[in-house]
Amino acid sequence: MKLKDLRYVIAVAETQHFGKAAARCFVSQPTLSGQIKKLENELGVTIFERTNRSVKITPIGEEIVVHARQIMEQIDAIQQLAMAHQDPLAGALRVGAIPTLSPYLMPLILMPLKKQHPQMKLVLSEEMTDTLLRRLHNHEIDAALLATSVEEHDLTSMPLFNEPFWLAHPLKHPFYHQEDISQQDLDNTELLLLSEGHCLAKQAMEICHVKERKKQGEMADLRASSMETLLQLVGAGFGCTLVPALALRGSWTTDSGIVARKLELPNAYRQVSLVFRNSYPRSKALDAFAEIIMANLPNTVKPLMEFNE
Repeated sequence: MKLKDLRYVIAVAETQHFGKAAARCFVSQPTLSGQIKKLENELGVTIFERTNRSVKITPIGEEIVVHARQIMEQIDAIQQLAMAHQDPLAGALRVGAIPTLSPYLMPLILMPLKKQHPQMKLVLSEEMTDTLLRRLHNHEIDAALLATSVEEHDLTSMPLFNEPFWLAHPLKHPFYHQEDISQQDLDNTELLLLSEGHCLAKQAMEICHVKERKKQGEMADLRASSMETLLQLVGAGFGCTLVPALALRGSWTTDSGIVARKLELPNAYRQVSLVFRNSYPRSKALDAFAEIIMANLPNTVKPLMEFNE
């Protein structure tokens, strides 16, 4: 049994397709299929049921894949430990970030990171919270920038900053003539929300004391898959929304028909943290990455930690 055979098995299990698995592993399909067949013969079990149209993993195959992943994770851990011994900041740092944070935070830190730590290669992915947590558990990424609390025994959260929410409303809106916006004003306002799965949508509902999404009415179907689309709807006069402070650096703040108002409410913020596995060996790389973030935050957010110069 060889390590590459286990990689082939994992790839087929994840793609459910021999051709796609072969492409992922940078080998030909006959080579991959032949190696898996040899492994099945060696073990005396069938890992995959093959037909002309589909590939299905068998029950024993599922158990084998679990162990194969554990083995590959240990191999990765050994490589990471060796790298950390040589230079803890060298090599790739795979970081995931939620879509309502990444477009606004990353432009602030990419050049400073490259300048201060040229040996570190940031590999960035942008996905929603549930996907990032799954990838973190599967060792597909090293850390994730999240805006929701994580209470899992095998993960550590490093709080970075509190990011206030601002209210974005159309230029022609009753709020335009109000000096302050109260909690009652917010509670009585129908907000435009991001689609299901975005933590920002849930946070906005909590701030506005909304227990569930509206299922009827003209606002019920106005849900966007991105912050940019949401703001375009606000600019077109369809309603109001909550915007995290870092997004104020976007182009929408000029000539878009949108007014951004800071909310002076105690609960109108989200906490952004760097989340990683307890077993991740390159803690100095994570500290260096967090330090770059903290050193380049705008004054619209509240830092939660300090680093020694």
